[in-house]
Order: sequence, then C-alpha cells, then structure tokens
Amino acid sequence: MGGYFSDILNGSKSLLIGMGITFREFFKPVVTVQYPYQTIKMSARFRGHIELIADEEGKPKCVVCGMCERACPSGCISLGSISVETEVDGKVKKKKVLSKYDLDFTKCSLCGQCVENCNFGAIEFSKEYNLASRNKEDFHFNLLKRLEERNV
Repeated sequence: MGGYFSDILNGSKSLLIGMGITFREFFKPVVTVQYPYQTIKMSARFRGHIELIADEEGKPKCVVCGMCERACPSGCISLGSISVETEVDGKVKKKKVLSKYDLDFTKCSLCGQCVENCNFGAIEFSKEYNLASRNKEDFHFNLLKRLEERNV
C-alpha cells in the first residue's frame, strides 16, 4: 500500500515539473518558420548541387580538363567539348571549349571531390535547397544552360 501512494506522489511531482516547463516555454518567442512565405538563410557550408562559375565575360571558367568527371565516385558528371581554332599574332591555336556539362543529381553523393579537384575554380556548390519533384528528369541538370540563364 505504501508503494501505491509513493507512485502517486512521484507521478504528481513529475506532472508538475512537466507543466512548469510547458508554462515557461509557452511565453518564449516562436522559432517556427512559415515555410512557403519565409525562408531561412543557408549556412556558408551548405552543399547543394554543383554550379558552373562564369569568368569576367560571362563564359564558363571550365577548360574541359575532365578532372571533375574523373574525380566523381558516382559518375554523375558528363562533359563535352568542341575544338576551336583561334588566330593570335598570326599563329593558329587550337582550344577546347565547353559544349556540354551535365549533372545527374540523382546519383550525386555531394562528396565534394569534383569541387576540390577543379584546379581552375570553375565549379562550386549552389545554395539551392528546394529541389522537390516527383520526376527523375527534373534532377538532370544542364549546367551550361543554367549558367547562360543566370547571366542573362
């Protein structure tokens, strides 16, 4: 019988402590973000999908060396290039120009190997985090096209 009353007292004490915490928290300011209307600022270390970086002329910095493609453990990056001949001081020089930079974000593990291995600083992580979709094709990015759209 003594255990019965001690259980009631311990339960009542526990209930009062819990209600005291609830009462204290009730008057604190709300920290909930009303998502579609308010957004939070992403931290500097947030890793979204990769994006191409433009040079001063608005063209991609990528020189199509392929280091990002080779470094990617998931195999989600595919590059394409065309050879362009330019004449500088009477000499004809051949140069590779980026024609395709595709990212299959469904395979990407966000490891950062591509960004670390790019010696030219041509790619970075984006801060885009709202990528919800039901279609797999929505996660196949043409990064060259996205860069052109950002520069317009």
